[in-house]
Amino acid sequence: MDKLYTPGTIRRIIENHGFRLSKSLGQNFLADRNIIDKIIEGSLIGERDLVIEIGPGIGVLTEAAAARAGKVIAVEIDSRLIPILNETLSDFDNVEILNQDILKTDLCKLIADNPGFDTVRIIGNLPYYITTPIVMKILEDKVPADSITIMLQKEVADRIRANPGTRDYGALSVAVQYYCTVEIVAHASREVFIPKPNVDSSVIRLDIRKARAAAPRDEAIFFAAVKAAFGQRRKTLLNALSGVCGLAKDEIGQVLNEAAIEPERRGETLSIAEYARLADTIFDHLQIHKKTQIIV
Repeated sequence: MDKLYTPGTIRRIIENHGFRLSKSLGQNFLADRNIIDKIIEGSLIGERDLVIEIGPGIGVLTEAAAARAGKVIAVEIDSRLIPILNETLSDFDNVEILNQDILKTDLCKLIADNPGFDTVRIIGNLPYYITTPIVMKILEDKVPADSITIMLQKEVADRIRANPGTRDYGALSVAVQYYCTVEIVAHASREVFIPKPNVDSSVIRLDIRKARAAAPRDEAIFFAAVKAAFGQRRKTLLNALSGVCGLAKDEIGQVLNEAAIEPERRGETLSIAEYARLADTIFDHLQIHKKTQIIV
């Protein structure tokens, strides 16, 4: 078979199978060997690793991963691509293809059903419209993976790795960095895809922390505070946090004072550690003054 990643091969496979790309599924197939190599190298895949690939498309990245990994499980939502994947990956006996929606797939069970591997690594060229839900599902479900290496919209990658006090820093930055460290693997021009998207892309590797970046006593309160603080970015913390956990504005003022956080600050200036301190102070305030079940 011709090199799977070349534009000519991709177009021929699509035509031979009468396949029509779905805009609703955000299908853009990677057609650049250099970027494929960078993804595989950057994902740190080894021969005793279990790899879960999200959205394999026609198998361009799957093929490269299978040549290095112990096993690759490719999860593809589009049933029309399954016959194509069965064809393009027929030379590999260490590839399993699942026709499933990744957002409805129990990844913890999938990994448990495939024991004996040293490391679990997740890779994928994610549809831009659903990147954040996929990443947060993996992290919030506490999937026992070591890393997530993904191609995503450059703008989203910039938000994920942003630092406090910058324009791109937001709730997504805090949430992902709470669970992971973030490494940039590569940048990819829109020209390396078929069809060409309207934006450029980045490849990032999220190394899942063994211990979270902070240790709030109540994660629900932590994330409620983060969500509220970034809900209206122009508001000061005093105004933005009013109502969180049922606390009135004067109580929020007291909480901020106890947490040694100036009420005039805005959400984008707080570090993860400061959000954890804020959440713990809210927790303490609720315990002392409310003495009721915490409802976030």
